[in-house]
Amino acid sequence: MYTFIVILILIVSILLALVVLVQNSKGGGLAANFAAPTQVMGVRQTADFLEKATWWLAIILVVLSLAATVSIPRAHTANTLETEVTTTGNDVSPVQNNNTAAPVAEQQ
Repeated sequence: MYTFIVILILIVSILLALVVLVQNSKGGGLAANFAAPTQVMGVRQTADFLEKATWWLAIILVVLSLAATVSIPRAHTANTLETEVTTTGNDVSPVQNNNTAAPVAEQQ
């Protein structure tokens, strides 16, 4: 499921980049190629379509990103710290003084 969502995120990201690149920040872009106002996809309709497509793709990208975060595969293992402590098999306490020399008396 996670892999499927990641693939959808990649597709939506590419589409969003293409839609944004088609637009012109000054109102031209793809819409500037259609000059006749009587056409089915005239200047204003094309700009409206590109703006709506940008918003919808951005919303879909955010929703898919949240869904991917929720569906991240997690390891279903026991606590690794407990596993390491119990599987060592040593009877050595974690705090052990390895100093075998006799304690030195304090000099006054």
